[in-house]
Amino acid sequence: MSWWPFRKKPEAGPRAADAPPGDAASAAGQGPPLETEREAPAPVPEEEAVGALGLLTRGLRKTAAGLKQLLGLRRAIDEAFLAELEVKMYEADFGPDTVAALLDDVRAAWRAETLRESGQIAPFLQERLRAQLQAKDTQLVRAPSGPTVILVCGVNGTGKTTSIAKLARWLAARGDKVVLAAGDTFRAAATEQLQIWSRRIGLPLVTGGARSDPASVAYSACERALAEQADYLIVDTAGRLHTQANLMRELEKIRRVIAGRIPGAPHETLLVLDATTGQNAVNQADAFHRAVALTGLVMAKLDGTAKGGILVTLHNRFRIPVKFVGLGEKVEDIAEFSAERYVQALFA
Repeated sequence: MSWWPFRKKPEAGPRAADAPPGDAASAAGQGPPLETEREAPAPVPEEEAVGALGLLTRGLRKTAAGLKQLLGLRRAIDEAFLAELEVKMYEADFGPDTVAALLDDVRAAWRAETLRESGQIAPFLQERLRAQLQAKDTQLVRAPSGPTVILVCGVNGTGKTTSIAKLARWLAARGDKVVLAAGDTFRAAATEQLQIWSRRIGLPLVTGGARSDPASVAYSACERALAEQADYLIVDTAGRLHTQANLMRELEKIRRVIAGRIPGAPHETLLVLDATTGQNAVNQADAFHRAVALTGLVMAKLDGTAKGGILVTLHNRFRIPVKFVGLGEKVEDIAEFSAERYVQALFA
């Protein structure tokens, strides 16, 4: 195992973008990189801390534009209008069950003459969506003692590794000590990618040799987190198709190993989903939830997609809260999920 040493005050060093993407030795876990290859965790700019709504509004602009195109017309409500609204909601990827439930509410209010024209529909839907999404606590769990272990899973290509880096940087910037574990040992590129990110954000990384047992990497990372008295341990796992039963069993093994070393762990099991995949995200969430009992979702690539409604579908279908949303390619483009901000941005 390779443990990247943790320092409270890392010295300045070359940026990961300027450094080689990791040689064969480091990718295989045969030795730690030079101390100067890591940087201090970047602080969260004040404008970022107060601009989460702005990030979310930017990310959901395509979804909002589609809804506003119809709801901003100030038309009288009739069946033809409701049929158009149904199409717009499907385009926003709210999903069949969510669309049907929301349209039933709108239709009932229209017939009761509570709603008379289209301009009243946006605040009406906002109220209902807000109530649904606030039913679950979206705050990241913190263990009562010892390191909080976050197990991160997801299909290749969803933005899983980048989301891990964003989350780690977000935690470090608020003062938490974070250790990363490269448990995706089946792809050397995955370990290499996490190495580059760990250098850039200045956090220690535990790696294993190529094709080594991911559970052993997770165990070694637990040892490291305990020894360093870390606040959080974030464990990457092999990107896998949710239809591959053998790999899903391996994920269950990682959970058992972690639980055996740190009681109560993993405290969070997060699934990273690509918001642009739409309803396929429902199938992924279903398979992973049955295998490892998910505690939260991270919606990546929410920026620029017209499918922001998938968050509501996932929340209502599985009763799993969305905890973070990825809103761009930069490491700071992540925000804690807020039902209030989401609903505002959805109809901005």
